[in-house]
Amino acid sequence: MRVADLVGPEDALDFCDCHRIALAAPITSIAAWDRMTRGPAPLLKAAFWLRDTISAPFGVRKSGGFAGRRGADPRVGEMLDFFLIERLEDDILSLTARDSHLDVMACLTLTGTEAAITTSVITHNRFGRAYMLPVGIAHPFVVRAMLRRLA
Repeated sequence: MRVADLVGPEDALDFCDCHRIALAAPITSIAAWDRMTRGPAPLLKAAFWLRDTISAPFGVRKSGGFAGRRGADPRVGEMLDFFLIERLEDDILSLTARDSHLDVMACLTLTGTEAAITTSVITHNRFGRAYMLPVGIAHPFVVRAMLRRLA
């Protein structure tokens, strides 16, 4: 397994988790992303709506959630849903979202037999720390559900 990219140095992270799943067949990072985010679950859509509604008064940009579709082949420096593509190779996809309350990186790494998502966060203020309290609890469940779409 490749070493995952992180949003900052390990000792500066306020949140970091990694979840893995065995793959039925090899897949590229962008194909895996497409499969994981296609047709997001209604509960996840509701969670993004709630996040956007609560966060907006604090100056946080709306995420809009996962579109479940994309146009042309994405490239480094372009947006993929609400993330900026930092790195895109067949076996790794690193995405960031940087805002007033926190910076987050989601890094999808693949081997022929395993997929892993590592999420790292650096918070910038009290709102970012408060935001991460419920997100830190819910996030592992969301990531595992997304990874199951690859099994």
